[in-house]
Amino acid sequence: MVLVLMLLGLTVFLFVFEIVRVDIAAVCIMVLIGLLGLVPGDQLFNGFASNAVISVIAVMILGAGLDRTGVMNVVAGFIVRIGGRSEPRISSLISSTVGLTSGFMQNTGATALFLPVVSRISARLDLPLSRLLMPMGFCAIVGGTITMVGSSPLILLNDLILTSNRSLPPGAEAMRPFELFAVAPVGLALLLAALIYFLLVGKWMLPKSDAKRAAAPGRTKRYFAEVYGIDGDVYEMLVTVDSPLVGMRIAEAEELEGAPLMLAIQNTDKPRLAPPAEEMIWVGTVLGVMGTREQVGEFALRNHLRLQPRLRTFGNLFNPTRAGISEVVIPPGSRLVGQTIGDARLRQRFGISVLAVNRREEIITEQLREQPLQVGDCLVSHSTWRDLASVARDKDFIVATDIPKEEQRPQKVPHALGFFALSLYLILFTDFQLSIALLTGAIGMILSGVLSMDEAYQSVSWSTVFLMASLIPLGFAMEVTGTAAWLAEQVLNAMGDVPEIFFQVALAVLATIFTLVMSNVGATVLLVPIAINIALVTGGNPAVYALIVGLATSNAFILPTHPVNALIMGPGGYKVKDFIRVGGLMSVLFLVVMLTVVNLIY
Repeated sequence: MVLVLMLLGLTVFLFVFEIVRVDIAAVCIMVLIGLLGLVPGDQLFNGFASNAVISVIAVMILGAGLDRTGVMNVVAGFIVRIGGRSEPRISSLISSTVGLTSGFMQNTGATALFLPVVSRISARLDLPLSRLLMPMGFCAIVGGTITMVGSSPLILLNDLILTSNRSLPPGAEAMRPFELFAVAPVGLALLLAALIYFLLVGKWMLPKSDAKRAAAPGRTKRYFAEVYGIDGDVYEMLVTVDSPLVGMRIAEAEELEGAPLMLAIQNTDKPRLAPPAEEMIWVGTVLGVMGTREQVGEFALRNHLRLQPRLRTFGNLFNPTRAGISEVVIPPGSRLVGQTIGDARLRQRFGISVLAVNRREEIITEQLREQPLQVGDCLVSHSTWRDLASVARDKDFIVATDIPKEEQRPQKVPHALGFFALSLYLILFTDFQLSIALLTGAIGMILSGVLSMDEAYQSVSWSTVFLMASLIPLGFAMEVTGTAAWLAEQVLNAMGDVPEIFFQVALAVLATIFTLVMSNVGATVLLVPIAINIALVTGGNPAVYALIVGLATSNAFILPTHPVNALIMGPGGYKVKDFIRVGGLMSVLFLVVMLTVVNLIY
C-alpha cells in the first residue's frame, strides 16, 4: 500500500507541475507499476484493450466523419435562419446545439468542429465573438454529461466500476454499469441551467461588446489592426547590390531594427509566400513585406532596398481571394507544444507565416521564432487559403478563422448519419458492448468512403488514448492493495459523523479541484475507487458516488486548463479573470444542479 501511495503522490505531482507531458507521465506510472509488481504483468496492459479506450477511439472517428461531410455548414445556416440577429437567441441556439452534440462526441472535438461555424456566424451578423464562444465552450463541457460517451471520464467510469466489483467485500452487491442515457436527466438539467445562466447574467458577466469579433477573411485588415496592431499594407522591395541584406537569411533580416513582416520572396524561382527562415537573400531578390508606409520606407532607405511603386511580382499571391491573415489555435495534444516557432518550421512545413501570438493576456509580436508554443496559443498567421485549408486538416492545429474547406464530402452525409444512427441503435437496443457498437459505426464510415483509413488514424488523439490506458492499472492497484479503502477511511475519520450529502459534496468539490490542476481522466481514476469505498462504509450507493465523481470532473470552468477553455481563449480574446468571473458562479451552479438531480433520480 505504501508503494501505491507513493505512486499516487508522484502521479499528482507530475500532473500538476507538468514536468513532462501528462500522457508521458501516465506511461511512466504504468511502467513503474509493472516494475514494482503491483499489477500482474499479464494484466498491466489491459487498459489498451479496455472497453473505455476502444470507445474513445471510435467516438473520435465518428466525430471526424461528421466533420468531413460538412454537416456543420448546414447547421450554421439553420442557426442564422432561426436565430435572426438577436444575440441572446443566436448564443442560445449555438450553445444548445454544441451541448447536445457534445453528448455524442468528445466535447473538445465538438468545440473544434463549431469554432469556424461560430466565427462565420459572428462575422455574418456582426456579433462579438467573445459574447458567443464562452457560452458555447461551457455548454460543450456540460454537454459531455448528457450521455456516457460524452466525456472521457464517463466512458472510463463503467470500466472502473467493473474493476471495483472484483474487490468488493463479501456480501456487497455488485455495481451495474450505467447505460448510455442513464445520465441524460442530469446532463440535460445542467445544460438547461447553463443556458439560463447565460441568458440571465450573460450580458453583465461576459466581456463587453467592444471585445474581439470574428476573423472573417473579408474583414481581416481592420480586425487584425484593431486587435493585434498588425497594420499597414503589402509592398515589394528589390534587393540592390549595395544592400547589407545580401547574403543574409530571412531569419536574420527579420531581426533587423524596424524590419517589416516578411511574407513572400522571389529569388530565381517563381514567387512564393512564407519564405523559410533559412532562405538566402541575394542581389535581385524581391521581398514581399507588410507594414506601414513609413516603416517600410525607412527600412528600405536604411538597407538600400528599392521600394517598388506597385505589386508587380506578388500581386496575384496577395490577392485577398487567394491569401490573407487568419487565426490558428494550438489544441491540447498537439505535437507542436513545447517546440519554438522556429523549430516547428511552420513556413516550410505548412506555408504559414506567424505574425503574432495571442497567449492568454499577452499579445506577443517580438522574437517570435524563440517563442515555445503552448496549448491554447492563438497564432495570427498569413498564408494562402489553400495552405490554410491543409492546416485545418492537421490535428496539430485548429483554424478559428472561417475559410472554405476543401475536400468536404457532402454526398456522404447520408452514410455518415446512417452509421452514426446505427451505432446508437446497437447501444440502445442490443446487448453489444459500447466499444463494439461505436466501432461498428466508425468502420462503416471508413468502408463507405466518409473517411479514409489514414484520416481515421489522424482523427484519433493518441495522447488521450495512452493517458487513459496507462492510468487504468493505477486504479486497479489502488483497489487490490487496499489503498482506496485506507484513503476512504481517512476521509471518513476527518469528516466524522455527518449526513450523506456532505460526503457527496466533499467528493464533488475534490473532483472539481483535481480537474482544475490535472487531467479529468487522472482525477477520475484517482477518486472513483475512494468514492466507492466511502459509499460502502457509509451505506451509500457506490455506483452513485462513483457517478458523482465522473460528473464533477466536468466542472472545469474557473481556469483555462480544460482543453475546451484553452481552445476558445485565444479566438475569444479572453483573459484568466474572465474565466474566474464567469466560471466561478457557473461552477457553484453546476455542483448544486448536479447533486440535486442525482439525488432526486438515484
